[in-house]
Amino acid sequence: MRHTISVLVENKFGVLARVAGLFSARGYNIASLAVSETMDPTISCMTMVVEAEDEKILEQIKKQLNKLIDVIIVTDFTKKGHVDRELILVKIGYSAKDKPRLDAVLNKTGAKAVQRLDDNAIIEMMGGQDGIKELLDGLKQFGIKELVRSGRIAISK
Repeated sequence: MRHTISVLVENKFGVLARVAGLFSARGYNIASLAVSETMDPTISCMTMVVEAEDEKILEQIKKQLNKLIDVIIVTDFTKKGHVDRELILVKIGYSAKDKPRLDAVLNKTGAKAVQRLDDNAIIEMMGGQDGIKELLDGLKQFGIKELVRSGRIAISK
């Protein structure tokens, strides 16, 4: 099961490495990671998506995160009401004759073309996992040349 975890930490050198180290030491891959300052520049918010089948081990990791001196609060959004989003940029093969088909995909998913050149287009979308998957499925017909995704961010309702 995928878990979205937010960790408020003091904005200090090495904190990210210590937090990520807790996950890697237990054999958990961080599937997504986004880190930024909050309204208070001395505090950063780390949002991680991790795959963990065993709830007991995940609880242990959260307890150990809370023991780190630079950690302020740990929130597991998995079972809480929350909104999450991710940003995606996709470069696809493109020509003028593809415009109607591409516009249909973009209109259906809410994505937008941020650049259209003679041989490629760059598509941008911000959304949830289902919407991003739908966009990627629709863009396969054009040939995906490059794909860049931000880490998932989340906020409680």
